[in-house]
Parts: sequence; C-alpha cells; structure tokens
Amino acid sequence: MASAFALQPSRDVRVVAHGKKAVAVAQQRCNTSVPNASWTAKATVNTRMMPIASITKALEQCKGILLDQFGVLHDGQRPYPNAIAAVQRMHAAGKKVVVLSNSSRRSGGTLGKLARMGFKEEWFAGAITSGELTHQYLSTRPDAWWQELGHRCLHITWPYRGAVSLAGLGLQVVTDPAQADFILAHGTEAVSLPGQGTQGKSLQELEQLLQHCAGQTGRKPPMVVANPDLVTVDGPSLVTMPGTLARIYQQLGGEVQLMGKPDPIIYTAAVNLVPGLSCSSQEWLAVGDSLEHDIAGAQQAGMKSLFIIGGIHAEAAKLQGMLQCTIGAYLVSLHDVS
Repeated sequence: MASAFALQPSRDVRVVAHGKKAVAVAQQRCNTSVPNASWTAKATVNTRMMPIASITKALEQCKGILLDQFGVLHDGQRPYPNAIAAVQRMHAAGKKVVVLSNSSRRSGGTLGKLARMGFKEEWFAGAITSGELTHQYLSTRPDAWWQELGHRCLHITWPYRGAVSLAGLGLQVVTDPAQADFILAHGTEAVSLPGQGTQGKSLQELEQLLQHCAGQTGRKPPMVVANPDLVTVDGPSLVTMPGTLARIYQQLGGEVQLMGKPDPIIYTAAVNLVPGLSCSSQEWLAVGDSLEHDIAGAQQAGMKSLFIIGGIHAEAAKLQGMLQCTIGAYLVSLHDVS
C-alpha cells in the first residue's frame, strides 16, 4: 500500500478536492475517493495520510523525488518562497530529483524556465512533461492504437500563451469535426487553423465543438490529451486546463487518452530518466498539489506521495496566502535535513 504524506499547519485541516465530492482528511488514516486513470469510474483507495510539518521524514524514505511544477515549485509566474532552497537541499542530500509535469509543452524548455526563476539545472536529474510524451507517441506511433489514429487532427491549443507547434509530426490540421481523425488537446483557448494561426474560442464554444465531434456517425474521433489537469495555478488565479475538456468529451461518449498524470504512462517515463532506480514505493516520493492527478497517480504507480495543500486546493483548504504551505517554506525552516 502506498503512503501519502500531507504538509499542513494543523492536523485537523480538511481538504476538499476541486470540483469533486471526494474529501481527503489529513489524519493518520483516511479513505480517499479518487478517479482511476481513464476517469470512467471512481476508486476508493485506502491511504495512510500522515500530516507532517516538514518533508524530512518523507525524504528519509526515498532515493528519488518526482516534483510537480505548478502549485509546488512556482505559481506559473514566480517561485514560491524558499522553494529554491528546498530543491537545493534535496540535491545536496543525494536525491535524484525529476520534474514530473502535466505541462502541454515539450520537456526541453522545462529546466531552462526553472533556471530563469532561480533554480539550478544541475539540481535536477531530468524532466518529463505530458506534452513531451504526446509528441513522442505521435511521432513514433508505438502500437496499433496510435498507428490507426490517423493524421487529420482537430487541434485545441493556446493563442496567448503561445501556440504549440506540431512541426515534424506529419499532421494535417482541420477545423471540421467531420474531417477529423482525432482531437489533440494542448490548450483550452483556441483551435489551430489549416496552414498557420489560431482562432480564439470560449469554453462554451469548445464544448459545442466537442458535441459535434461526439455526434459523428460511425467512429467518434478519439481525443489525445497533452495536459490532463483540470485547472492550474497562474499567479493568484486558476486557469482551466485541457483535462476539463477531456472530462466533457468522455461524458459525451468520446474516447480519451491521457498522456500525463494520473496515467501510469508518465511515471514510467520519469523513472526511466534515472538508471538504477525502479518504480517502487521504496525508492520514489511523488510530490504534488492535485489529489486527482499527483496523489492518485502516485498511488496507481505504487509510490509514496507528498500532498501540498497550498496549490490548487488552497481555496478549499482556506489557506490562501499561507506561504508555509509550500514545500519550500517548510523545508527551509529545518536544520535536520541531511
């Protein structure tokens, strides 16, 4: 049974999962209702959740650490107080630190972005994003499902954050659901246009587009989701992510392939970045701020997990502005981390 640790200022704080009826109670034991990887059902996972004031105890029980980015290391704009010192201490303690992110961007720019925030690239053993996995699978087509996916894609992307490039994948962008072999969801604000450029879309317009896709006669175009998150932090705000569209499409009867957390596919890819460590609870600690993605995903991968309540669940936990709920603020106050 995988264990879950929870950083929190009080042993009595209750954290309600965003948009879900599931409740994680930070006590010695709790039953946490989480979705499985395909979101087709809920599973009740018997979890040992031990409230801790620091991650010292958790660090003693692992060799490698999988760190989420948004809501753990930074808020999308700037690092959380003392998060830089926290990662430095992990590295100094000899831990293999891997960034494990549901970002729809490719992995190549991840460590560079963190470096611009003040982290040092040499502190990390590597980084893997759901966007990188998406690109790899669309490029290599590793099995029959991917080989039969087709090449005409309805691409949902970002207009203002910078559209995601599909160069080198041999894809033909279409805007008509009747012409689409599959849907590719990198963002939630626009659709790519044939040739180049994007057209902005509201969430309501995108939902209508998905309804048209689900209404196609014969095989509905499956959806490949480059970022399974429902929301993410962006400074003081929460931004809707492609996982929300995936949930809508699945409710409409569409087939959905998640390329990141909580699907085990991305945990395997992360572990493969560190030769010599296996995917086991004895060797890895997964740290994140999402019950549905980070904690549920770690449990499915058989890893220990550390739940940060100061991220996307901060409002539900009534912890807005409480900086000590970030991983760094706890770690920096410790003098017994070795």
